[in-house]
Amino acid sequence: MTPCATSDPARSCPDDHQSTVCAKATTDSRRERVQADLLLLLVALVWGSAFVAQRLGMGQVGPFAFNTARFAVGCLTLIPVLGYRRLRRFTGVELRGGLVLGAILFVAASLQQFGLVWTTAGKAGFITGLYLVIVPLLLALVWSEWASWMSWLGAGLATLGLFLLSLQTGFRLAPGDRWVLAGAVVWALHIIAVARLVPGRDPLRLALIQYAVCSLLSLPASLLLEPRTWFGVVVAAPAVLYTGVLSIGLGYTGQIVAQRHASPTHAALILSLESAFAALAGWLALGEALSLQQLGGCGLMLAGMLLAQISRPAPVRA
Repeated sequence: MTPCATSDPARSCPDDHQSTVCAKATTDSRRERVQADLLLLLVALVWGSAFVAQRLGMGQVGPFAFNTARFAVGCLTLIPVLGYRRLRRFTGVELRGGLVLGAILFVAASLQQFGLVWTTAGKAGFITGLYLVIVPLLLALVWSEWASWMSWLGAGLATLGLFLLSLQTGFRLAPGDRWVLAGAVVWALHIIAVARLVPGRDPLRLALIQYAVCSLLSLPASLLLEPRTWFGVVVAAPAVLYTGVLSIGLGYTGQIVAQRHASPTHAALILSLESAFAALAGWLALGEALSLQQLGGCGLMLAGMLLAQISRPAPVRA
């Protein structure tokens, strides 16, 4: 197909047929981006609502044991969706990509879970959400890919909103904060890696491999470092099932599928709403009131996401 845009705007879509093709390609592109944004928003909602279950599960088992169990559940959840035929069609590229994503996911999830033992949920939510700024910084410094100024403004507003949402009586470094901050850097790398590895590959097969790798890497660590906590898996089964089926089976899979049509910076902006949804879920389910400061933080995060959406150029399609 002839490209819908050229260096000379006057020569774009030179005839009626080409104009129709160009308009259809633009409409399809917009539809795909809207669908990707809605799916990322659903992922943020799922991750935010699952945060309480994740914290409750941590009270019964160690971080590595919890990750072993919940990523295994996520893996098992995805197998029936793929079906026997698609499971037989793994390519070498998908296997290598899944191994990379699984290894990054293992490090990120382990740092976050370990940090949650030693810091508060609010501070962990804010520090983890800093991948909102880390993603465009890494893209600019390492890959020389600069986001638009409106995307930077949106990221800044969303970060300020995240700070207002999470900050309560004070902001002092707790022992686990450095682990959560390290995890935020790795989460940013995971978002970038997904954007690099998903195009042209089956996203569900990639998701399945990364879950299996993350669970298998967590297993020996849990057996060596947390041998006694496995008895708590039965007690923590509701939290394991909830986070395994929803947060992993639906959430991480949705992220991989959606990022085929979303840039890493834009995906980070929408996914950062996880913290806002967590606060809203606590208000609705547990009666935890939101202060005016926290409501203002939610509003700034929404404004940042909308700014980034406005700044997205329509891609040229061939």
